[in-house]
Amino acid sequence: MVTFSETTEMSPMELHEPACLPVTLSPGLRRKKMLWQNAVKHIIIQQELNAQVGVEPASKIFVTDAYMQEINRQIRSKASRGVTKRRSSTFRIHPSHSRGSTSTRNSVGGFFADYASDADFFVQWGRTIRGVHIPTLRHTFKSKDLERLYQQYSSHQRRNSLAVTNVIDAVAKLQILVLYLALAPEEVTDTYRCSMTGFFMVLAVALCIIVLTCKDSMSPRWLRYAGLVSWMSQTVQVLGRLVYGLEIDPSWYVLFTLFATYTLLPLPLLWAMFAGSFTTLVHLLVEVTYYYNDTVFSRKVVAKSLLYLGMNTAGFFIHYLTDHAQRQVFLETRRCIEGRLKLEQENQRQERLVLSILPRFVALEMIADMSSMEDELNPQEFHKIYIHQYKNVSILFADIKGFTLLSMNLSAQELVRTLNELFGRFDHLAEEHQCLRIKILGDCYYCVSGVPEPQRGHARHCVEMGLAMINTIRAVRKQLNFDMDMRIGIHSGSVLCGVLGLQKWQFDVWSWDVGIANMLEAGGIPGRIHISKATLNCLGGIYKTEEGHGRDRNEFLRRHNIDTFFICPDEEINKDGHPEAPKHKKTSHSWSPEIPFGDAIDMNCILASFTNGSLPNIWQSASREINKRIKHAIEVRSSERMHKEHITPLTLVFKDKHIEDKFSQMRDEMFNSNLFCSFILLLFLMAAQAVIPAPRFFPAVLQFAVFLLAYLLLLLLALAEEFKWAPPALQQFCCWIHENNSARNMLTLAAIIINFALACTDTIWCIISDLNMDAEKAMAESTSRSLSVCSYPEVFVLSGVIAMVTCAVFLRLNSLLKLAVLLLAVLLYTYLIHLSFLSLAQYDMTQRSHYIRRKGITILLMGMFIVSVFYNGRQWEATARLDFLWRLQAQQEVEDMRDLREHNECLLHNILPVHVARHFLERSKNDEELYSQSYDEVGVMFASIAGFDEYFEQMEIKHEGVECLRLLNEIIAGFDELLEESYFHYVEKIKTIGSCYMAASGLAPDKQSSMEEWNHLSELVLFALAMQETLREINRHSAKNFQLRVGIAHGPVVAGVIGATKPQYDIWGSTVNLASRMDSTGVSGRIQVPEATRRILAEWGFVLELRGEIFIKGVSESKGKVRTYFISTIRSKRANISSTDGRMGGRTGGRMTLAGVVFGLVQARQKERMRENNGGFVLTPCSLQC
Repeated sequence: MVTFSETTEMSPMELHEPACLPVTLSPGLRRKKMLWQNAVKHIIIQQELNAQVGVEPASKIFVTDAYMQEINRQIRSKASRGVTKRRSSTFRIHPSHSRGSTSTRNSVGGFFADYASDADFFVQWGRTIRGVHIPTLRHTFKSKDLERLYQQYSSHQRRNSLAVTNVIDAVAKLQILVLYLALAPEEVTDTYRCSMTGFFMVLAVALCIIVLTCKDSMSPRWLRYAGLVSWMSQTVQVLGRLVYGLEIDPSWYVLFTLFATYTLLPLPLLWAMFAGSFTTLVHLLVEVTYYYNDTVFSRKVVAKSLLYLGMNTAGFFIHYLTDHAQRQVFLETRRCIEGRLKLEQENQRQERLVLSILPRFVALEMIADMSSMEDELNPQEFHKIYIHQYKNVSILFADIKGFTLLSMNLSAQELVRTLNELFGRFDHLAEEHQCLRIKILGDCYYCVSGVPEPQRGHARHCVEMGLAMINTIRAVRKQLNFDMDMRIGIHSGSVLCGVLGLQKWQFDVWSWDVGIANMLEAGGIPGRIHISKATLNCLGGIYKTEEGHGRDRNEFLRRHNIDTFFICPDEEINKDGHPEAPKHKKTSHSWSPEIPFGDAIDMNCILASFTNGSLPNIWQSASREINKRIKHAIEVRSSERMHKEHITPLTLVFKDKHIEDKFSQMRDEMFNSNLFCSFILLLFLMAAQAVIPAPRFFPAVLQFAVFLLAYLLLLLLALAEEFKWAPPALQQFCCWIHENNSARNMLTLAAIIINFALACTDTIWCIISDLNMDAEKAMAESTSRSLSVCSYPEVFVLSGVIAMVTCAVFLRLNSLLKLAVLLLAVLLYTYLIHLSFLSLAQYDMTQRSHYIRRKGITILLMGMFIVSVFYNGRQWEATARLDFLWRLQAQQEVEDMRDLREHNECLLHNILPVHVARHFLERSKNDEELYSQSYDEVGVMFASIAGFDEYFEQMEIKHEGVECLRLLNEIIAGFDELLEESYFHYVEKIKTIGSCYMAASGLAPDKQSSMEEWNHLSELVLFALAMQETLREINRHSAKNFQLRVGIAHGPVVAGVIGATKPQYDIWGSTVNLASRMDSTGVSGRIQVPEATRRILAEWGFVLELRGEIFIKGVSESKGKVRTYFISTIRSKRANISSTDGRMGGRTGGRMTLAGVVFGLVQARQKERMRENNGGFVLTPCSLQC
């Protein structure tokens, strides 16, 4: 099937689609067709990617079991090693190469194993012991820029926390005023404290308003200062006992200040530690100063100090772990951004690869045509080709005279460098003279003017191009002191252009006029420009010309009676109103064989950008570009948009139930640390109860032992997998707990219940003992000076607050579940507090109002901590869920990168042989050498379709040239398909030249040592025989009678990669010339070889028949006629020649059709449009594995 656009001088028009031949492709090639989906797609979307800065949230995210297993494995491995080795923001895009392959690894784990540690980003990462994180004060990013961006990233959340803290403080003071002035008024109102309470309430409200209204102008630094002001306000109130509720015992407010300092105020960990320690120590010093002679109150101070220490410890852990979690989310966001940047760089490489095969106008036409296609290619479209027709163009062919001798006198590296720089200058000249370079054929260079944009002066442009090429080659001749010149032929007419075949794609032109231009070059004279009558007419007489007599030097020109002319150099005429032709431009840079031409791009840099991206200007600015995009992501609040897109606002569960299920399977890397911290709080609660005991019916040691035993059981279940000596069944059970959210929640609730139970046991003993005590004894007990929980219930309230903080320690616990637990606990505590103060008040009626105020403040404290802990838990649950989402999105970026990298390699394999592609993929970034290689034993084959040029001429006269090219595409694709067979593993396609197919054998250096001498040459002959059979099969289907004319020679060659903008692998040398002459002087349907090649093939069992001695241009002039032979048959006894024993598998990897590559560019553009419409990524859907 052919899709075709005819471009006239003014505008393109669509041609009718010719009938299709039956298409037969192997299953492997059918699969490879689909690789076209992900290649050309990146030409259009690159502009959109460049315009988009930062990273957008995905509108749909998928997660598989494999990825969940990988996450859990990494977390488990990290905990056991004590250092993070999980994915980081710096990940490689280069694949791991195995022998004979450059394909990337497919497993998820294979990718993540390459990533550097997250710890590499930090000044000090901290240690983990048995899965428990040991906090460090230097847990900051090494990069100052990254640390500054993180502070900006987290400032929004910290600003809200600061506002919530002041709101809680202001509301609490309002309630205290109501309590002191209305519900339980004092006999004499304390005006000073009343006014100070109002003042600090207004201060809290004012600070809250300032923080919220000036959020855009308040930097993270000033936000810290605002947090410091809030802390100082609270601390001053405590130390001076300035407000209501603090006049007798401010310890309840001290606990709130400590909790807020560590968890709600925007203070760094070191600042928070200093602030918390200062508040604690100064308050305790004030307490000791007041009651240093009172032994009862000294025990209160000791108990308070233990509880304060517990709150500082809990706050320290919570601050560190939450900061750790938030930095992890920041790194995941950064990783997404870096992934997007690297994806863009891969897109740019993809574009350069595609444009090295196709001119941009062809690629864009294919994309526009495929935009309306479905997601899968139709099987009947597998051989779809894209051909453009252009009329009124001029074609220039140029050949280097003396190149064969030059190639024999230069080393491989010198030859490739010379050709690369010479053709690089020709490319530059072509751009200057508005010509499009088509292809390089050994030492032949040809281009077209008038494609793709019509040019009125297309003939003049080609002449000027030819004159500049002659000047350039003469400068080379002077530099090298070697006799060489250019033979140039130019003809004007029309062309068909496009790409044919399945492998080694190269943009080419076909038409009768192209053949004439080629013959004009062949029949020309070195140093002169040989033109046709058609070109002369287009020039309009602006150049002086003379008769060319091309029919005397070329059979084709004589047979078709083509008049030819030579351009007279350096002479112009300007008569009869004809405009002067512009003088050809002199080169402004002197040519040097060691240094690339001025503006010509070094091939090394081009291929670096195609492969490992070693262009220095890209990678030196990568970090700055990532930081720039992070800043943009912060400005557009990408995380908030991600939250809004995927998370339910009220419950904080994922909108997608599948993601929620997978999230519940992810290990909580902080769980062991949380459990250990809650255990420390249990120890502080025990110590405080030991200082201020309660009447018990059994020893306190027994009570403590029960709680310790229960908690040690929880620790054993949580930490069993950290100990190798633990029974395997216990380790598996522990692993199941960590990877099951419900089981983890059960352990968490058990730990919280244990702490709550311990905190309230003493009060329960007091209530029970009070019920069993008569009134007189109770009155005596209440008036005694002995200190216990019964006479000082505030210690029970403070212990309860510490138990409530246990909920805050478990960051991943669902916030609504936390709220439910806190409400139940507070209801129970409120009831117990009521009973405790009721017992005290009924025996001391004179202080009833005092007890009401004390009870009100304790209940208020509980309420303040419910709000604080719930808000803190909700914040960090959202953080954990965002972390999970960014991980999934980053994982998708990696998958896209891997797929794109594989497609880039496949494209590279369609430009270069596998071993050459591997050279560029594996080389050092600092390697500046061009690729070149000398070979002593290489087989070269040229195979031409005899009669096809005449058939094309006839079809073109009937305006059916496209149908002819479609048939040629089927033939070349059939030849390419043969290369997929392992029988021809050592055969490498070099290029096609019109209807001529060029291949070689023995070019892979790593295979030469493993194969028998000249075994590859026998393979090449077998390949030629298979090509003949393939052509016969196509003849049967198309009712044609084409025959293959083949020429084969062997000997030394030089191989290399040349071309400044369109890299091309080629081979040069006398062997190549001889093989070409074996074809051009051969006989249809036969394979012709010279005498030296016959001797080798005869040893390998081939039967050859003598043709005779013939004249071979370029050889016979010095050595006389060459004796040649035709290959007849192959003996059965040497049938093992085609055996594949001991060889590597067939080259089934990395091949795709041009139609397949272009189709994917369209899909990516559609994906980008969906991304714009949805405000984020549109990730490729995949089947969900549950």
